[in-house]
Amino acid sequence: MAKPDPSAGGSSIGEVLRILQAEFADVTISKLRFLEAEGLVAPARTASGYRKFSAADIERLRYVLSAQRDQYLPLRVIKEHLGAMDRGLRPAIGGPPVAPSDLPGPPELPGAEEFGVYGTELKLTREELRVAAGISPELLDELESHHLVVARGNHYDGDAILVAKTAAEFAQYGIEPRHLRPFRTAADREVGLIEQVMSHRRDDKTQELAALAVRLHAALVRSRLTR
Repeated sequence: MAKPDPSAGGSSIGEVLRILQAEFADVTISKLRFLEAEGLVAPARTASGYRKFSAADIERLRYVLSAQRDQYLPLRVIKEHLGAMDRGLRPAIGGPPVAPSDLPGPPELPGAEEFGVYGTELKLTREELRVAAGISPELLDELESHHLVVARGNHYDGDAILVAKTAAEFAQYGIEPRHLRPFRTAADREVGLIEQVMSHRRDDKTQELAALAVRLHAALVRSRLTR
């Protein structure tokens, strides 16, 4: 019989069983194989065909087993929840995963390291975006009509939440989405300049240039308001 490849990372199915049995006493190898067959987890395989479960695979199994034991959810519903979590939503006790509503706002003068931390890997439906941002369907309609909130393919990312939340705060001062179009125009021009510069470079300094653009924009607005 071929032996497991020792160079492959991850845990064997037997190791996963021992880990999970500390919390789920009745779990068996047959159960783990069944969950894999149902598409709830997809461990990597070594060249010899042995399963190798990552830490994320084990947490996924823990979520499935908890949902079955504590919430009595059928596998079909759990699979839907896992699909939502794969899009970046957070698990919620007693219900389906939800979009985070507490994404941090950008610092006043962000550096390059701050770009990409606002949930751009999230993939939200339109309703998930609206709920996470805490805005009305009418406001979201307006934001989309003025291209301030734009879907990426069939979904919206975390930056869309940030834009929607900020637009809602502007609305409290009587500033409507149609008044915010100059911000989009300015952003388009800044992006165009960055893309033009990057087309002549071999290294990728997009984030650094974006940070400089935001820093300059913030400084110019502030300087004109404090004259």
